[in-house]
Amino acid sequence: MTDSASDNELIKRALEGDEQAYFQILQKYRVPLYNLLYRMVRNKIDTEDLVQEAFIKAFSSLSTFNDEYAFSTWLYRIAINNCIDFFRKRKLKTLPIDQPINYKNGEIKRELPDISYRPDRNLLAKEKDRLIHQAIENLPEKYRQPIVLRHHEDKSYEEISAIMNIPLGTVKARIFRAREMLRKELKHNLFPA
Repeated sequence: MTDSASDNELIKRALEGDEQAYFQILQKYRVPLYNLLYRMVRNKIDTEDLVQEAFIKAFSSLSTFNDEYAFSTWLYRIAINNCIDFFRKRKLKTLPIDQPINYKNGEIKRELPDISYRPDRNLLAKEKDRLIHQAIENLPEKYRQPIVLRHHEDKSYEEISAIMNIPLGTVKARIFRAREMLRKELKHNLFPA
């Protein structure tokens, strides 16, 4: 039995009221969905909430699922749209780290430790990984999502197109542009002049 046939059977049983089928769907997709959303949100509590919301939305509209498509794609699209809404609602105020914070009674200057000295190769590799991860996190949302789906989730361009609900050409263009942005950023950070 193929994966989509298995999913379609579980969905059919769930729609007939079989609670075990709902549980099996949840068990099958909870971890992959958590991993995908965590790479975007980078906060365990928020990720748990977003995973739960995605399943609630998916299960409440399960009757609208078109079994011509993969259930995972449909579920991921719901989760990513939910994640986009989360980011829109959470516009965070950021503060520069090199300027003091002003309060009523004065100001506070931040002192940050120098973490640039790395005598051990493993530490250098970890620092490089951190810079790459940070560069991905700093990408604009419309470029970060397809890069995460492509390189962390190993999704095809077609799957990314379906998940993000954007044309295939747009997916390819965004991934190309994201790679160019990452190359430029990493060249500057890894090989400063």
